[in-house]
This record gives sequence, structure tokens and C-alpha cells, in this order.
Amino acid sequence: MLTLGCARNEVDSEELAGRLSGGGWELVDLDDADPGDGAPDVIVVNTCGFVESAKKDSVDTLLAAADTGAKVVAVGCMAERYGAELADSLPEASAVLGFDHYPDLAERLGDIVAGHAIPSHTPVDRRTLLPITPVRRQEAAADVTVPGHAWGPTILRKRLDDAPVASLKIASGCDRRCSFCAIPSFRGSFVSRLPDEIVAEGAWLAGQGVRELVLVSENSTSYGKDLGRAHAGQGALEAVLTRLAGIPGIDRVRVSYLQPAETRPNLVRAIATTPNVADYFDMSFQHSSERVLRRMRRFGDTESFLALVRQIRDLAPAAGIRSNVIVGFPGETEADVDELARFLTEARLDAVGVFGYSDEDGTEAEKLDGKLDADTIDARVARISALVEELTAQRAEDRIGSEVVVLIERPESDDEDCAGRAAHQAPEVDGECVVLDSDEFDVAKFEVGDLVRCRVVDSAGVDLIVEPIEIVPRAAVESP
Repeated sequence: MLTLGCARNEVDSEELAGRLSGGGWELVDLDDADPGDGAPDVIVVNTCGFVESAKKDSVDTLLAAADTGAKVVAVGCMAERYGAELADSLPEASAVLGFDHYPDLAERLGDIVAGHAIPSHTPVDRRTLLPITPVRRQEAAADVTVPGHAWGPTILRKRLDDAPVASLKIASGCDRRCSFCAIPSFRGSFVSRLPDEIVAEGAWLAGQGVRELVLVSENSTSYGKDLGRAHAGQGALEAVLTRLAGIPGIDRVRVSYLQPAETRPNLVRAIATTPNVADYFDMSFQHSSERVLRRMRRFGDTESFLALVRQIRDLAPAAGIRSNVIVGFPGETEADVDELARFLTEARLDAVGVFGYSDEDGTEAEKLDGKLDADTIDARVARISALVEELTAQRAEDRIGSEVVVLIERPESDDEDCAGRAAHQAPEVDGECVVLDSDEFDVAKFEVGDLVRCRVVDSAGVDLIVEPIEIVPRAAVESP
């Protein structure tokens, strides 16, 4: 099983791994597979279909998998989005299967190994599969395949690594209509998972050795809007956070994918002040020029975003705030870029991903006027990236002298330092904490999964250099 793309895809791969294991398949590590008994019969590639570079990575991975001699099956977002079109252009793949194949994937792989041809997935706009009215979706979702939503009392998930952090899906799909984004068309309308199901999976993950849960969805601030009065509506996410944070063995819960226009004061307060919830805000700003945001079919502006940042830091001065921004959007002017630079300078975010605009198939932005040439987009990406690098390094430097609690994810070795992440650092995207020996602790004795209180003694870009103060004991994990 090979996974590309975001944390949501990683969760989907573990769901598929659970289904395949339950269906009699054995998962093998491709790196350790030798010709003969260890070689895989099938390689399942969970593709990403978000942007052009991700699609290229997916195709390259499919081609490399085919070179092993195994049968190759494409699943995931790119397979769902393009289906038969992808199959026609990639004969190296034995099958291209969409989300509707997930419940029966074990049987379909058996058919493929037996030499039977499986008709390629035919894409549809998955927004049409659920009612327009959110409160009517829960019942209808029982008849629609939504990855990660049909587990019921059984946890159909198999961990593909032993990391002390795991993503936990709280919802799928999106009702927003951002003009640059095609995700709703192939992921479908927004639908929440039931709170009890989320908490049960969180407890299961704790039993698997997980100490940090990362809540993922396409839009976490919409959680609960389709659950009705029984689940507190607007306060549903806050309630789930409190329950997850109370699971024995779980020491940190992190929320990702927050929409600024939907982030209400009660949610800010819950994230900033609830014990065991990381004071971390993954805000999808995308830009700060009001004019550009309107063309993106988004809401907000520099002043409203700065007010939200102040609200967060009033409650939690050390909170981590990250975002992504798009530059070079059709019609963007130098004045718009200046406005974005002003916002970033005043906001002093902890981490920012900077992306140059590119057309996406079937989106409204693909047809907008005012397209910028590649050289202009590249120059603006370079300008904002240089500013972000300077600002985020300053923000990290400001943390020198403070204390952070670090989840150890990489032990010391001959080639690498011991390292982990503090509460303001999400996996893979926000830098790390490099842990040095102190008078009281030898970091060579730290193990993956240890939680260590540290003092920040230096910084390097967005990374922090820290020394241990004490090991934080882990609460006992309850038996299922």
C-alpha cells in the first residue's frame, strides 16, 4: 500500500488496509520485498488528485510500482476524479477503482490477481450523491460510500506504522465553493462522522500506542452542522475535542483545516484553553486582499484576519498559527501582493506554505480573466517565500527561553539527532524540535513516543533547539 497526498489519504489507506486484512490479504513492506515469497501480488497506490504536481507524483508512483512486476491498482482522489480517463492513459495500471469500490476492495483484488478485468471507475460529481440540506445527509450517507464513515462498532483500520501520532478523520467533503478548488466535486458534500464513532476510534488508537491525535477533514469548522440538535450543532467540535482530550493515553489532540470565516470565539477558546488540546490553529487564510478573496469566493480581509490572530494570542500567547497562501491568482495586482505581505508581517505566523496559482480542471478560476504569466507568478512566490522565511524564523527565535513539551518521533542515531514536535508544530509541515543532552538527561535513552518537557535554547529557521527538563509520564490506557 503506497500513499500520496494529505493526512486524509493516510487515514483512508489505513481503512483500506483494515478491509484488506479482514478480507484475507497480507500487507508487506515493499522495501523489504524480495523476488519470491516476499514479492507482492498487488501494489495499491492511494493517489492524490489535488494539484498538478501531486497528480504527477501519483502517476510517477504508479509507473514505478508497475516496474516491480506486480499488478498495480490505482485508488484515491486521482482515481476517483479521472477514472476511465486515467486508465486509458495509464495501461500499466491493472485497474483504476473509485471510492465505491472500497467496501469490496479485497474481492476486487482477488479478481485482478486471477486475471479478470475490472471496469474502470466512471467519475460523477459526488456532491450530487447527498441531499443539499445538511441535516438530511446522515441518513442518506448510509447508502453512499464515504471513506472512513461506514465503520460502525467495528474499527476497520490497520495501522501502517507505529508512530506515536495518528490522524483521525472527523468529516469528509466540503460545501464551500472556492473558485480554485476541485475537491468538493470528487470528495462530495460535507458530512460529519458521529461523535461516538470518532471517540471510539480515538480510544482504539490510544490502545495502539498513539499519544497525539490529529483531527482531519476538508473543513473542520463545519463539523456538526449536519448532525442536528442532538449533537449541539455549532458546539459539536468543542464537545468532541473535550471527549477526545479525556481519553486515557492521549496526551495531545490537534485540530487541522480551520476556515477563518467559520472560526467562532467559543472554538478559539476551546482550542486555546482545553487541557490536552494543542493550542494550535491551522487557519486556511489563502490570501488577505479582500478583492482577491472575493474572486476566490472566500471571505475576510487583512483586518478581520489580524483580529482573529489577536483573539487567539490574547487567550494563548504561545499558540502556533499556520496557514497556506496562494499568490498569482487571476487578477492579482502588485497592490494585492503588498496587502498580503502586510498581513503576514503583522500576523507573525509560525509556519506558512506559499503556493503559486495553477489552473485546476473544472474549476471556476480556470475560466477567469486576468491570468498571470508563469514568470510573474514565480517572482511573487519567491518574494512572499523570502518574507515568510524571515518572519517564521523570527517567531521561532522569540521562543528561546520558553518551555515546550516535545513528543519524541526520531531517536538519536549515528546519522541524526533526537527530534520531536512541540504543541505548535504539526507533523511534517511546521518544523521540529532538536533535543540535545542536558545535565540531567542523556537523549540517547529517549524512545519514540516519549513526551519530554524541554527548554528552548536556540532556533534554526522554524526549528527549535531544546534541552530536556523532565519526562512527562503517560496516563494508563484503558482496556477496550
